Amino acid sequence: MKEQLRSIHPLAWTIIAGTIFGRMATSMSIPFLSIYLTTRLGVSPFHTGVIVSVSSLVGIFASFYGGYISDRIGRRKVMLVSIASWALVFVAFALAEAAWAFFVINALNGLCRSLFEPTSRALLSDVTPKEKRLLIYNMRYAAINVGVVAGPLLGLLLGSASTGAPFMVAAGVYALYGVLLLIQFARYASDLRVGTTTGEAPLRMREAFRTASRDPIFMPILLGTVFCVMGYAHSNSTMPQFLSLSFAEGTRWFTYMLTANAMCVLAFQYPLVRLASRFSPVNSLIAGNLCIAVSLLLFSMLNTGWLFILDMVLFTIGEVLLFTMLDVLIDQIADAQYKGTYFGTIGFNNLGSVLAPLFGGWLLDSYGQTAPLAVFVPITLSVVLGIPFLLVARRRLAQRTARIAAETGEPVQQLLS
Repeated sequence: MKEQLRSIHPLAWTIIAGTIFGRMATSMSIPFLSIYLTTRLGVSPFHTGVIVSVSSLVGIFASFYGGYISDRIGRRKVMLVSIASWALVFVAFALAEAAWAFFVINALNGLCRSLFEPTSRALLSDVTPKEKRLLIYNMRYAAINVGVVAGPLLGLLLGSASTGAPFMVAAGVYALYGVLLLIQFARYASDLRVGTTTGEAPLRMREAFRTASRDPIFMPILLGTVFCVMGYAHSNSTMPQFLSLSFAEGTRWFTYMLTANAMCVLAFQYPLVRLASRFSPVNSLIAGNLCIAVSLLLFSMLNTGWLFILDMVLFTIGEVLLFTMLDVLIDQIADAQYKGTYFGTIGFNNLGSVLAPLFGGWLLDSYGQTAPLAVFVPITLSVVLGIPFLLVARRRLAQRTARIAAETGEPVQQLLS
């Protein structure tokens, strides 16, 4: 393991370290946005859902363009411009006072995130040998959760549900992250993908999108994970609103749930990934979908804080199975030329993040927090709608793998690793 860690490219270490502090800063503020809007500004659950969901709505389109353009002009330009803009967005969050302002600013938040994230994942793929990408993607996911362990607790202490101060902290962190990237990009410029090279046919967006959309494995994965992401997104929209409206200490318990979620990811990630790597990666997505769905259903039947935290353990298992293997799966099926495009296009599954706050907010407005089953049973059913698409993807991946194995003579298991 020591040798593997030493061989990781410095740019990859920069992204991992930046991810830790960036997610710590973000989780101090963004997860509390729906509570802030509902309790401080008096916005209705549905309109809160509209404000929360606009970030993902913008991100659906921006993530594809970000991945595409990074293939075209290089990772460096996209990452530096987006992270500088992101720091300014968090300053605007801290200064905003009206609901419409939060709508506009959260749209810009989604734009910056969806340009930076797929490009940074593509850069990790660029600077990491194929045999070490599972390790690096899991390290990135672990870094996210290291940051989220402390972030919500710091946010609670700083009053994230009632003040904009944590947004200023996030702005400072992302500004420093951008400066560090600028230094590292200059130092390792020769290792960067700089875009389409001279004499190489330029990538065109229509061609790139057609390549991804006609992939018989990628498309059912994309459609299936829309519903998976929809289930996950309720943890940042419907669940905190329900808790804050139902319990006097709802905000505090939501904070503890976020911290428990991150700690469980760190504890479960490597054992679960080691187990999941023995099977088709699509099986992880299916299992993750089921865990999240069952957790959401159980959430409607609980009434004490500690039980909500225990339920979050099951939710976290589903999250780990879903998100740790998704990057590996996309890396596995994408052509090298279109790697950034595939990572960007999978961002269309954030349609689930758009639908979840709207659907959950509408259910809360219609039935209220006093009828949890009427809210969470429809939510659970909407999540499991993703399973048929994932079953189709599993069958097609198995057929493709068997065909390649027959042509090359390589073992099927080696092709899946």
